Amino acid sequence: MKAEETLWRHPDFMKFWVAQTISVFGSQFSALALPIIAALTLGATPGEMGILTAAETAPFLLIGLFAGVWVGRAAVLGVVVLLALGKVLRMPHLYLFGFLFGILTVIFDVAYQAYLPVLVRRERLVEGNSKLEASRSTAQLSGPGVAGVVIQVLSAPVAIALDAVSFLISGALIGTIRTHEDPPASSARASMWAEIREGLGVVFGNRLLRSIAGCTGTSNFFSSAFFTLYILFATRELGLTPAALGLIFSLGNVAGLLGALTAGRVAGRFGIGPTIVGSSFVSGLGLVPVVLATPGTALPLLIGGGAMMALGVPVYNINQISLRQAITALRLQGRMNATMRFLVGGTVPLGGLAGGALGELLGLRPAMIVAAVGGLLAFLWVLASPVRALQRLPEPVGET
Repeated sequence: MKAEETLWRHPDFMKFWVAQTISVFGSQFSALALPIIAALTLGATPGEMGILTAAETAPFLLIGLFAGVWVGRAAVLGVVVLLALGKVLRMPHLYLFGFLFGILTVIFDVAYQAYLPVLVRRERLVEGNSKLEASRSTAQLSGPGVAGVVIQVLSAPVAIALDAVSFLISGALIGTIRTHEDPPASSARASMWAEIREGLGVVFGNRLLRSIAGCTGTSNFFSSAFFTLYILFATRELGLTPAALGLIFSLGNVAGLLGALTAGRVAGRFGIGPTIVGSSFVSGLGLVPVVLATPGTALPLLIGGGAMMALGVPVYNINQISLRQAITALRLQGRMNATMRFLVGGTVPLGGLAGGALGELLGLRPAMIVAAVGGLLAFLWVLASPVRALQRLPEPVGET
């Protein structure tokens, strides 16, 4: 590969990548701070943690289809900080602001996945997604450890404020990108509902996309149920502190960086289909050690389970997102991504509610065991589909 052909020499991609890196690193602060505020400061029950998860992720279910058609967060976090510092923050506030934050996250996620095939050439999609996922994995590696210390030493509201600043910097950098997607001619624009139907048809009419949606949606449902209860389980039954939790997430996520950096090589060695199937299985298997943990074995089992999840998820995501982008016509990228976000992200709030209900009904550990079994079986969707036989990225279906 010639040096000039790599994305290191692509100025707009580099701006996009740096902006995303800043944003995902800052997000690690809020990701740890919000559930810790709920669990330790506000004394949330399993059911309330389930509602919080559902509120944060409900926009994937409620507006996911529309986001691809009608393609802040700092302001929302700023209000949370002010309420927390004023000691008037309550669970309903977290529900509301989690929901608003989720709306903005849906719009950003759909837009950036649809924009990447416009920004870079098709043969650079795996490289581009690998770099973006490497940033996410690096943030997950170092972010929780720093966030845990900041939360324990300075307080959770300070950690959330740092996340708000990261969004402002990231947004300013994205504003300097000069590559723009040409909008469709006004005469070619269909109604919103027609575009939504077209997006659904793209996903459900393609066996590859349909099986990926089933695998990812099932995994997200059970993972959401599992991690809804994770902080409560770790702090109340295993006796872990915020700093210890940050350390566990950071050490486990060392494998995530490895997965992000090697996803393309693994797919080149074993084929993109077998890589998608295998990485889905490995990430699901990582839930098992966590439910076996006791106060005496918490650190090695939670770090080990986290490492398996952190290794499998980026390898799976890089390859399945690249596959989705490669086989979908450019004009349908936004609708396909919006539909996929609706299908796979829409299971997250449902999983959060299910996890909270199971936690209330069965107790924390039994509920997490149920979720772990369900997450482990998610890989069967792609194992039983044509995905497993793919060796390389297919050509796009229809016009490009």
